[in-house]
Amino acid sequence: MTISNELQSAVDAVRRASLLCRDIQQTLVTEETLTKKDRSPVTVADFCAQALITLNLIEADPEAAVIGEESADELRSPDNSELKDRVVSLVQKKIWPLPAENDVLDAIDRGCAEGGATGSFWTIDPIDGTKGFLRGEQYAVALARLVDGEVVLGVLGCPNMPVDPEKPDGEKGCIFAAEKGAGAFQIALSGGEPSAIRVSDETDPARAVFCESVEAGHSAHDESERITRHLGVSAPPLRIDSQCKYAAVARGQASIYLRMPTRADYRECIWDHAAGAIIVSEAGGAVSDIDGKPLDFSLGRRLSANRGVAVTNGALQTALMDAITASAAV
Repeated sequence: MTISNELQSAVDAVRRASLLCRDIQQTLVTEETLTKKDRSPVTVADFCAQALITLNLIEADPEAAVIGEESADELRSPDNSELKDRVVSLVQKKIWPLPAENDVLDAIDRGCAEGGATGSFWTIDPIDGTKGFLRGEQYAVALARLVDGEVVLGVLGCPNMPVDPEKPDGEKGCIFAAEKGAGAFQIALSGGEPSAIRVSDETDPARAVFCESVEAGHSAHDESERITRHLGVSAPPLRIDSQCKYAAVARGQASIYLRMPTRADYRECIWDHAAGAIIVSEAGGAVSDIDGKPLDFSLGRRLSANRGVAVTNGALQTALMDAITASAAV
């Protein structure tokens, strides 16, 4: 399949960051860090991934505007010189020509753009699924491009996701990508040819594979359970961290992904959904909020006009919306 130069560059940037994050996870996450609930490995990975991706973006376009989750304020503090040195060293090992320390820190700080309804922006979630990262489970490196408030390109690096969902113990590490009007594809993190992906053709809600967050703090599990009862779903939910849930729906591994708000006033960050949303849409699925409204990425750094997220293979979207309404009325 044909991939545009811009999408290929984005895939290459996410691949580099994903491989670096996998190295960090395998070397820095230990029994000791888990016992002490030490978040330093994911902090290192967050900074490294945002720096590495941004350096790749600005190499192609020095004026690229970036909406990122991290800033380098913490790294610039004299109290964090050891952390800064570790981040800079790891990034320098993965990119050439060798960036100076200030180049790495400035790249992280490029993530200060506010977004909005006009202009072109990239949005980065360097480590989506921090607890999954620390558990050695699923997490994602996410990159998307927005033009005039619309997502036009998205890439997800999922370093621990099986390449073949039918072989969970086989090769792990996937990249999922999509561009507006060009479909969605998957490629192994190790390389190879891209293959087109498509959502499932399941039309019976009772047979749907239901996907939700591992952490109850990220989605209201009790509400999700009531909704699945209305749908008649009998199988236990597929609980995985991060935007890997979007990837699972996009390649037909799951049929529904629901993220119910945990607070009435909470609004999602755009970097948590932009890449996944276009990948599912281009794979033939449907993405909305829990009120059935399209996700509006034109309002800045948050989805201010939306509540929660509802994702399906398309065929089940109406049934899911009906179940959400029925559950709320109980």
